[in-house]
Amino acid sequence: MVKEKKTTEAEKKEKKVAVKEKKVTAQKDASDKKEVKKKTSTKKKTEVTEEANLKTAKEVAPISEETKKAKARAMNEMFGLVGFEDLDQDSEIEVKYDENSSVYYSATGRRKTSVARVRLYTKGDKVVTVNGKHFEDYFTNENLQKVAISSLDKVNLLHKFRVTIVVNGGGIHSQAEAVRHGISRALTVLNPEFRRRLRKLGLLTRDQRMKERKKFGLKRARRAPQWSKR
Repeated sequence: MVKEKKTTEAEKKEKKVAVKEKKVTAQKDASDKKEVKKKTSTKKKTEVTEEANLKTAKEVAPISEETKKAKARAMNEMFGLVGFEDLDQDSEIEVKYDENSSVYYSATGRRKTSVARVRLYTKGDKVVTVNGKHFEDYFTNENLQKVAISSLDKVNLLHKFRVTIVVNGGGIHSQAEAVRHGISRALTVLNPEFRRRLRKLGLLTRDQRMKERKKFGLKRARRAPQWSKR
């Protein structure tokens, strides 16, 4: 009986040891699997971050001069202008001639529904004419006169050119701003170095603000008729 008890106790001990060993091996396997998963996840994260860094590097990478020139040419084709980015060192500015074979530089300016066609002449009387009149006779208000000539004044070329302007459409104020826009564009055609200065002053941007059209059912663009209870 005593021998049987001893054998049963030894078997129990062996079973307990085997169970412990199984638990230890299972824990080791689980820890190994976790480590493998962590390694794979870290690899994936590093790959994703590297791809993101490459994308950001491509986005932040400096644009080549060829792409800049191509973009400048596209913009100049849209607006009919020549920019300083579009000119090579050996290239020349396109010169136009009128009926009297005198050289001029032309551009168009716009504001609301007004369109101004501007020509800058390097020769002749240094006068600014608008629709065949002197600009002071056409724009009787002093503020409008300053607005019309502001681009020439900012570049210190106020009495250096003969300027002829033909303006159509809109009111007198929008016509003055269209003249300013057209003169500033013509100056960039004459000398592309003026482009940066005029761009900083905001004289080359086309102001697209206009009166919103009337909607049906409303009195104006947004004004609704007064509500009456009865």
